Amino acid sequence: MSSPSNDWLKLAGTTVLVTGLRNKKSVAWHVGASLRDVGAKPVFTVHSEGRRAEVLKFTGDAPVLVCDVADQDSIDALAARLRAEGTRLDGLVHSIAFAEYTPRADGSPRPFHETRRQDFLRAVDVSCFSLVALADALKDRLAPRASVVAISISTTRLAAESYGYMAPIKAALDSSIAFLAKSFSATSEVRFNTVNPGLLKTSASAGIPGYLENLLFAEAATLRKRGLDTQEAADAVLYLLSPRSSGINAQGLVIDAGMGVNYFDADIVRRATRPEAP
Repeated sequence: MSSPSNDWLKLAGTTVLVTGLRNKKSVAWHVGASLRDVGAKPVFTVHSEGRRAEVLKFTGDAPVLVCDVADQDSIDALAARLRAEGTRLDGLVHSIAFAEYTPRADGSPRPFHETRRQDFLRAVDVSCFSLVALADALKDRLAPRASVVAISISTTRLAAESYGYMAPIKAALDSSIAFLAKSFSATSEVRFNTVNPGLLKTSASAGIPGYLENLLFAEAATLRKRGLDTQEAADAVLYLLSPRSSGINAQGLVIDAGMGVNYFDADIVRRATRPEAP
């Protein structure tokens, strides 16, 4: 593949496995499209043959492989295929999250302390442990200085009721990044980092109870009074995949347009305490 005239990121000619593609709203799609723009080759994975048939309508000539990360045999099959094809990975993007928000019998959301064991364990398997399993299975496919980037959230300490048990699971993902970085450092210079965006307009997010209201609040809470674009998260991923970020390892890069410092914005406080005021 020819190198773009302005390859500042030094990603031209690289191959990156991008997991979790769902549709054109996905972080995975924005990352993959941006990789192609800079002359890199994305290799997408989806969780089922049915999803593969859907995404093939818009992925062009980019390879789309099936890998159900809840099934170790499927992960091993993906690794075996990449090995057989001689595919070397310069990067891996983990953009996978799953949660089953099982409501109470009356249809209302469950408070955190009523989280069902099976829901929590399945979510932590798919959303967190899958990165550990993928990293282990693909370790001989990763280039010595490959970069692994996982998509997390801007904060796991803000107890949003509607997000529920997924915040503790993302916290486990953030912690796993540090341990993977340390573990791989014994034999390589593979880096592990997270991109931690604020609220995004993705299809997966739409399934979270009350998400729209939280999204509107998040937009008001940013310093620029404008919500986060998925492309902004994707751009951060590309930077962490790039050798330009070679000194960054075991870190989380927060992309929230300043939301985390602006909860006491004067207008937000006024609307909460004096809603009748103009």
